[in-house]
Amino acid sequence: MESLDFRNKDFPVGLHPKARFGVDWNDKNVDDPNSFTHRFAQINGIRIHFVEEGQGPLVILLHGIPYLWYTWRRQIRALATAGYRVIAPDIRGFGQSDCPSDAQNYGLFYSVGDLVGLMEELGESTAVIVGHDLGAWVANAAIQLRPDLFRALVMLNTPVGPREALRPSVSWEKVRIATGKRGHHDYFQNPHVDPVLNADIRKTLRSILYSVSGRAIGEERWNPLIGEGETLLDTLLNPMQFPDWLSDEGLDYYVSEYSRNGFTPMLNHYRNRDRNWEQMAFLEGVKQQQPAMFIGGADDVLAPFFMPIFEKLENFMPNMQTKVLLKGVGHDAPEEQPNVVTSMLLEFLKNL
Repeated sequence: MESLDFRNKDFPVGLHPKARFGVDWNDKNVDDPNSFTHRFAQINGIRIHFVEEGQGPLVILLHGIPYLWYTWRRQIRALATAGYRVIAPDIRGFGQSDCPSDAQNYGLFYSVGDLVGLMEELGESTAVIVGHDLGAWVANAAIQLRPDLFRALVMLNTPVGPREALRPSVSWEKVRIATGKRGHHDYFQNPHVDPVLNADIRKTLRSILYSVSGRAIGEERWNPLIGEGETLLDTLLNPMQFPDWLSDEGLDYYVSEYSRNGFTPMLNHYRNRDRNWEQMAFLEGVKQQQPAMFIGGADDVLAPFFMPIFEKLENFMPNMQTKVLLKGVGHDAPEEQPNVVTSMLLEFLKNL
């Protein structure tokens, strides 16, 4: 395992964040969502919103929870300038993409189908797929279900391994018995969560985005095990001042987009964990052969939970090219260390 400390400019050879590519990645204009090219496509009976920049081999950037295409704003132009066609969609249920009313329509098969349909709409037959958090789940499913379309994989912050031996709900019950608390995936199954999170969209987003970041220290850090009688917000800190990696303009955009439909569509992705496990049974034991990279945060609050998967990724992905944890980085590497993530993506793409 490689762990790099980018707080102290400990960059690997060839990956200095401002070297070689001639792109001003600190351009404040990227915080303005209207400075990007926005498009819509009718896919699988719903409207998908996506941002598109550049020409060349296709790279698809998938966001996580509670994020949007906007998570990738500091990578999109750099990749496009380097000669790639970059697509960053709002996954179904997020932002300006449609939100199906049936919770079952948020499973991985649907999300992967949206990507396949989007590629057909764009006239593309192959892509590199990059996923953060939920996006890593979708990307990993896509590269297994359609290896003919997706030629390489990058996962950020959430290492997704092979299909779990146990049904997710069974694993959650074991955690409840052992700790008397619920893990966040288990907690989000309860529909009573939705109004709590929706009551104050800005507070919810500020609290989550800060508490899972590398800036949160000590008791500020989120504890993803939620006790009886606690709400998610009880386990989070709404900070007085937000870190500089998310501007006021950026936070306002997140708030405005989540105010469209609240958090229920987002939570519906969690509510398909068991169904995803059932539907992916036919892939059990299959190893992923495409080139892969994982970028995580050494200070991610979820690191203690994902380390067993992280340490064995090569067993499932024998063509893993790079696997790194960034010191000082929490659960949002694309925003917390955008220049480093961009450099690593460009280096990975160049070597394919």
